[in-house]
Amino acid sequence: MEHMRFDLGSTEQIPPGQGRCFKIGALDVAVFRGRDGRLFAIENRCPHRGGPLAEGIIGATQVVCPLHGHKFDLTTGQGSEARECVKTFEVSQENENIVIGLALTLKDRRAYENCQSGTP
Repeated sequence: MEHMRFDLGSTEQIPPGQGRCFKIGALDVAVFRGRDGRLFAIENRCPHRGGPLAEGIIGATQVVCPLHGHKFDLTTGQGSEARECVKTFEVSQENENIVIGLALTLKDRRAYENCQSGTP
């Protein structure tokens, strides 16, 4: 595994209390900006029905799936239903930008680099 960091741009692109989906290679990551300015990052697909979690309502440290109301803790990924969880990702704010850290296998890294270069 290799740890890579990605600069996703300005925090201003996510209003406080909302989320936005970012595509990193083949991965869809939901990044949320709490009303207090804290950043959270989880996988964007709800495990229940594949709902886009970035479009969910957030409160404190939870997001509610917009399709079926399932809740997920933004710090742990744990869902409100038994055995439901989503991956969480390291995220920080650096120089007013959102920076996410991902542990990638060599295959994942090549896929990301091919995506960035336009190579299939």
